[in-house]
Amino acid sequence: MTVKLLVLFFTPLLSGLLVYLIPGGRTKSFRLLLVFAGAYLFGITVVHILPELYRGNGEVELIGLFVLCGFFLQQILEHFTSGVEHGHIHTHEHAHDHHHAHSHHQISALVLLMALCVHAFLEGAMLAQPTTPGFQYDVNAVLLGIALHRAPAAFALMTVLSFQLHSRNRAIPYLIVFSVAAPIGLLISTYLVETEILSQSGLILLYALVSGNFLHISTTIVFESSPEHHFNARKLTVAILGALVAVAVEYFL
Repeated sequence: MTVKLLVLFFTPLLSGLLVYLIPGGRTKSFRLLLVFAGAYLFGITVVHILPELYRGNGEVELIGLFVLCGFFLQQILEHFTSGVEHGHIHTHEHAHDHHHAHSHHQISALVLLMALCVHAFLEGAMLAQPTTPGFQYDVNAVLLGIALHRAPAAFALMTVLSFQLHSRNRAIPYLIVFSVAAPIGLLISTYLVETEILSQSGLILLYALVSGNFLHISTTIVFESSPEHHFNARKLTVAILGALVAVAVEYFL
């Protein structure tokens, strides 16, 4: 539990602080890391999470329904985040005067943070361990996927907010709030499971909801990495490598 909390907190925090070392944010290695993270997340969802959900629960139709809901919930969240959670860095100015720009950016920064925190909270919540011995679920494989995709998300968040708020230092409180969202989700869901407020079937449906989130994020990352569907051998190789790591984690660890 402690290790999970530390990974969930420090991965986005330290990744976000990298903006001090790499101010521009747009590097080839950053994009390749995104592709790897996206492919791993997709792989672990398809190879590990979904089969376990269907194996562990008789309410198969409900699982599919919640995966679908999670997919479209992520689409709604991205309306407010502009894709920051899958590393999309956008820093366009459209303001007419400084005062108007400042108030607009403060509001948009808060909305962005709130939407990202909802997503991070759900990710953390799905790492709660089920108490029923019949349902086997390798949380560490999923934790790795969450860490891999939260790292570039935090970096993108800091890059965007540093630009919007005209200061990297002003963006740090936002990064700290983002970093605690997933640990809070894990603590609350663990408490709900241990007190039996959240049943095993409820936990499985939560996993299904977040799996839908993962499918949306991971496929978006892979599609965005190939604009206009141009073939890129390097990105394809990195994507296949990410998926193979997910397969290796499932079958060999």
